[in-house]
Amino acid sequence: MSFRTAWRKSVNIMMLSLTGACALVTVSVLIFILGYLAWNGASAVNWDFFTKLPKPVGDTGGGMANAIVGSAKLLLIASLIGMPIGIMAAVYLAEFGGKTFSFIVRYTTDLLNGVPSIVIGIFAYAVVVIPMKHFSTLAGGFALGIMMIPIAVRSTEEFLRAVPRNLREGAMALGASKWKTIATVIVPAALQGILTGLLLDVARVAGETAPLLFTAFSNRFWSPGWNQPIASLPVMIFTYAISPYDDWHRQAWAAGLVLLGLILVINILARAILARGVSVPRS
Repeated sequence: MSFRTAWRKSVNIMMLSLTGACALVTVSVLIFILGYLAWNGASAVNWDFFTKLPKPVGDTGGGMANAIVGSAKLLLIASLIGMPIGIMAAVYLAEFGGKTFSFIVRYTTDLLNGVPSIVIGIFAYAVVVIPMKHFSTLAGGFALGIMMIPIAVRSTEEFLRAVPRNLREGAMALGASKWKTIATVIVPAALQGILTGLLLDVARVAGETAPLLFTAFSNRFWSPGWNQPIASLPVMIFTYAISPYDDWHRQAWAAGLVLLGLILVINILARAILARGVSVPRS
């Protein structure tokens, strides 16, 4: 074996070992976090946790049913705001946009994606909470919806651009208009990718706390309607974690475990959709 061949094999083994070690560290961090959450919070995850309201200070037990429902309501409003705007903007960029204006929109979208969440919370506080003169579910959903827009735009645009050009040309050659081609050919062809991006978008904002402190605030009771302060899992975790009560600490760990489990389920579902595809109705 020549020196050059031996050197190449040594470098290959070294780099393979280094990259494998880095991959192992990455996976180990997630396993450690899951294990630590389970160790500290699994004992507090029970039926009462999902069905009962928080107990008053000094009483043990109770649950976070209001926060679980509150998080679902906030994500629903955020999705109704962020997803349509993001999808329509992505369709414009992928199918109609020119060079200069599209570059400006993409650059602005990337900047918006990099804005700290607490700044978005302050913005939502200024434009929604102050005029309404109170915290509300709508204000919290508005803040999270703004955070969803840039991810929805960029992910949807990428999947739309990945649709082969011959599909567009074939549809328009058969006499379909531009919008009909987009609605009946391009979007269905990219649907599984779009759904994947939107699910990951929901997972991205599900754990945000800072914007909700300025907008939805919190509520230890049920919050009927959409115009009152509302509890959410991230804010409840923050509130319980900094409290001086051991039982609240256990419930904070339990809420963290439930929230992380929800995000993992969303990510796994998104990966499954992208890997296996979804059935697309044919017109």
